[in-house]
Parts: sequence; structure tokens; C-alpha cells
Amino acid sequence: MAHTYPNVLIHCIFSTKQRRDLIPKALREKLSMYFVGIGKSHDIRVLCAGGTANHAHLLIVLPATMTLAKAMQVLKANSSRWLGEHGFDFAWQEGYGAFSVSASNAEAVKRYIEHQPEHHAKHSFEDEFVSLLRKSGVSYDPEFGFG
Repeated sequence: MAHTYPNVLIHCIFSTKQRRDLIPKALREKLSMYFVGIGKSHDIRVLCAGGTANHAHLLIVLPATMTLAKAMQVLKANSSRWLGEHGFDFAWQEGYGAFSVSASNAEAVKRYIEHQPEHHAKHSFEDEFVSLLRKSGVSYDPEFGFG
């Protein structure tokens, strides 16, 4: 698209099905790199990827020609398939959280994603997710908040 210059940064968060600890520590860095590779193959810039045993965080640049739902479908489906190919009975939750990020705040979000293990020594995924929803002004139903 000529003369189109978007910079739509999105902090995406999604958990494993039933928030089970399905991502082994030894595979997390490879999974993060795989997210970057998936992104390159589909014109989705993945600026940072990380997470813990039961969820993933991505900071992406959403392409002008792609919906957020499509980007999430591509990233989740391909990573789920890849984990399955490595011998894991694996699935992501159905939904996701997605929060806009200003360019001036991108480095802070990257640091936050890179330090997930330390963060989750003090806070559960559920507490983190609810806090992000509230901070962003997103209303949710607690009964269905975690897919």
C-alpha cells in the first residue's frame, strides 16, 4: 500500500488451555524465536516474545492489511502446531488479551515481557491479566475471563 505508514503496536497475551503448565522451561526461548519466525513468514513484526509455563506475551507490529484476529490466529495456530510436532499434547486457550502500546512505551513493554519469570514469582497469570484488563479499561465477565 503506497503512502501507508502505520505503527500499530499491540501487547498480546494468551494462556495455555486451562492455564496448565504445558511449556517446558527448556523450550521457552525456542518458542519465542519461533514466534518471531512465524511473524516474518506472515508480515507480522514480533518485536518481543516471552512468557512462562502457562502463557505467552508478544509485542507485535500489526500490519495495515491484517486484522488483529487474523494475526492472533496465525501466531497461535502455527506455534501450537510446532509444539505438537515436538511431542507435546498442546493447545492455547480460545481467546487472548490485546492492548495498544504507544511507541514511547514500547521499550518498557519489552522489558516487562523479557522479565516474565521474575514477575510471576510474585503474581499469578490470572492476577496479571485482570490487572492489565482493569488498567486498560476493558470490561470483562470474571466467569468467562480466562477461556
